Order: sequence, then structure tokens, then C-alpha cells
Amino acid sequence: MKFEIIVSLVATMILSAILTPFIRKLAFKVGAIDNPNARRVNKVPMPTMGGLAIFLSYSFATIFLLRFQIPTRQLWGVFAGECVIIATGIIDDIFELKPRQKVIGISIAALVVYFAAGVKMSHITIPFVGMISLGWLSLPITWIWILAITNAVNLIDGLDGLATGVGIIALSTMGITGLFFLNVANTFVGISIFALVAAMIGFLPYNFFPARIYLGDTGSLFIGFMMSVFSLYGLKNVTFISVIIPVIIMGVPITDTVYAILRRLLNRQPISHADKHHLHHRLMQIGLTHRQTVLVIYGIALIFAFISLMYPISPTWGTICLTVASLVGLELFVEAIGLVGVNRQPLLNWIKRLVKGTTSKNSH
Repeated sequence: MKFEIIVSLVATMILSAILTPFIRKLAFKVGAIDNPNARRVNKVPMPTMGGLAIFLSYSFATIFLLRFQIPTRQLWGVFAGECVIIATGIIDDIFELKPRQKVIGISIAALVVYFAAGVKMSHITIPFVGMISLGWLSLPITWIWILAITNAVNLIDGLDGLATGVGIIALSTMGITGLFFLNVANTFVGISIFALVAAMIGFLPYNFFPARIYLGDTGSLFIGFMMSVFSLYGLKNVTFISVIIPVIIMGVPITDTVYAILRRLLNRQPISHADKHHLHHRLMQIGLTHRQTVLVIYGIALIFAFISLMYPISPTWGTICLTVASLVGLELFVEAIGLVGVNRQPLLNWIKRLVKGTTSKNSH
């Protein structure tokens, strides 16, 4: 059985690699092309919609190769949601949808998986309080979760191979966590995750710098949507700590999104206002090349992945220390590269004042 699964994953990867050149030709034919502008990093028109190759190979794997590993309701319920997301992405790659229209597409997909596949957050266990049933709040909380994660991955898709690589790292970590720290009844989640990782690995050589095809919104929305759905399988009856784990795993897209919202609020701009101050933009502005920026962000994603794997094996005090240290380290990094703004460095300024005060006392 395990050998069959491994063969299926390898076949998924090969299928993705075979399909991608055909999707590239199709993108040119249907007009799914990313033309250079002030916000883009590409200098020549690039075919997008590459995520379609990932979706097709992943769907082939789950529906045919791994059919008996996945419960019927989960398989078809989630597949229906995937189709809505892919349709939204393809329309956006060809015609460019407004942010509000994209939100409608993601929301419909979220409702489909909530009702058709039963993918939802229904209970939460809070330390010192106990288990609380979310009741009617289950739907809005699940919807917000799916919308936020899907949009976060969509936002980091700004450089060659960036969203694909970060997605591979985050999903692999999620798969390891799912297989080793979730109950046996949910092994299909881990298998599904690794099927998606295999499809993304097959696509990556075409997408890494210098890219021959972009993920497009077809890919970034699909990967973000699947990450949110997979994480919800582990969050059905959640403890406070198990909510933190997927947040840490998806640290790169979540960090970029949270600080983008904060930056726009501080600059009194609309939240949906596009700018060139995202994590990858800032790293390139401080002197890194395209390839170096992508590799640095892969490194950050690996650090987040390592931290997330520490959570299930840490005692409560260890978890608290890990969370505080991660937040402080993240804030220092964000301020150092000027993600919110070059002049907005409250923690760094406080440390400088502290060091200055200490050295002046010692000199007296």
C-alpha cells in the first residue's frame, strides 16, 4: 500500500512536468499573459495560468491514483470548491478581476467546502477555560480563515518560483505534522498534501528563476485555498496551540499580509491598495538579486517550518517562550528591512536607546 502511494506521488510529479509546457502554449492562445508594468518585475510578457498544470495533475492523482485513500465526501466536496477557485483564477488571469470579485469567488469556494465536505472549525479549547463550541460562529470563522490564507499566498506570488517554493515548504511541513501528530483517521489529509506537493515540485523547474511560466492567480489562489482547507482538517476540534501551528507554518504569507495591512492603515491607504513594499520588494530594494531574494524567503519559510515542528513536542512553558522569541525575532527582521516603512522601527529604536543609556552609565 505504501509503495503504491509513493509510485502515485512520483507519477503526479512527472505528469505536472509534462503538462506545464502545454499549459504555457494554452496561456498564450487564450491571452493569459502578464504584461510588464510599474508593479511587475518581469521585463517581457509572460504566460500565466501555470497553476492549471498543478490542479490537473493533483486532481488526476486524488481522483484516479489515490482514489481509495480519500473518503468520498471529502474528495468530491473539496474538488467542487477547487473548481470554483480554478475558474476564478483563470478568469482573473485572462480578464483581470477586481479584488472584490476575487473575494466573491473565494467565498463561494469556502461555502462549498464548508457544506459539501464538512471542512470547518467547530470547537476551540482555550487554556484554563476548556472546550468551547463555536456554534453559528463556525461558518464566519471558517470563511475568514479560508479567505485570509488564500489571499496571503496570492500576495507573495511576486517573484519567479516564490509562491511555489514557499508553498512546497509549508505544505510539506503541514503533511509531516498531519501524519505524525494527527490521529490515524486523518491520514488521507497527509496523503492529499503530499500529492499537491508532488504536483508543485513537477511545476517548479519551469517557474523558478528565470521563469518560463508564472503560477498566475490560477495557481496562487489554488495553492492558498488548499493550504487553508488542509489546515482546517487539523483544526476541527482545536486547542489554542494547534491554531498556532498552521499560522507558524504559513508564516511567510501571513507575515507579509499582516504587515501590508498595517503599512496601508498607517499610510491612510485602502487595504486593497497595491504597492511595491511587500517582503520580496523590500529585499530587492536593499540590494539582493531576484534569485537571492527568492532563496532568502525560502530560508525564512524553512525557519518557520522548523519552529512549527517544535510546538507539538514542547511543554507549555516551552511553547510560550518559543512564541515570544519568534514574535520578537520577526519584528526585528521586519523593522530591519523596513517592511512597514523605513522610519517605523519602534523596537530597534528602543534597543538603541537602551544600549546608549547603558553605555553612557558605564562610561561615567
